[in-house]
Amino acid sequence: MNDSQTAAGIPYSLRPCFQEYDIDQLDPQQHRDLIIERTLAYGNRQEVRWLLETYSRARIVGWLETLGGHRLTWRRYNLWCVLLNMPPARRPTGARIWPY
Repeated sequence: MNDSQTAAGIPYSLRPCFQEYDIDQLDPQQHRDLIIERTLAYGNRQEVRWLLETYSRARIVGWLETLGGHRLTWRRYNLWCVLLNMPPARRPTGARIWPY
């Protein structure tokens, strides 16, 4: 552990991404989905590099395939699909509040 990481190894630079949580209480395995979501949504290059070192590429791609389309904004989700060489993202279909 160093001064720039929690005891669990999460960079303190991610603290603004977890404003409603105590970052020192987050566990990288128990809170994996939350950490992946927030880092992909708001993380900078260094934080994303940490994410890729902490979780396997397969784990992150799996998260994107199952939860990414629902938890990330469309633009961010599409960006990660392109960057991780996933099949092109398709916009979700279904009932929309604003039909235009």
